[in-house]
Amino acid sequence: MTAGVFTAQMSVSKGRWRLYVVLMNTTARWPEYSFDRAAPVPTFTERAEALGVLGFEPLPGAAWTWVEDSQDPDDPASAVVLIAAVQVRSWTGAGA
Repeated sequence: MTAGVFTAQMSVSKGRWRLYVVLMNTTARWPEYSFDRAAPVPTFTERAEALGVLGFEPLPGAAWTWVEDSQDPDDPASAVVLIAAVQVRSWTGAGA
């Protein structure tokens, strides 16, 4: 994995929170971690540990941001989808 700054995002998919790191300009599969649950929302510590498993860490001083989206953007009554994001970097201590 090359050094750089990436965006990690977390959302609920198929009834489970999943965290993934967005890798632009590549056909490689994005690193992904599943928390295997919809509730409760993974804690800050759980998210940091999941990023570590994937070989990343939050940038110093980076904060998670949350945005609200909808399952169907054309339907204002559609269910709300929450998406969290944080800036990350490759973790130099990672073994891969």
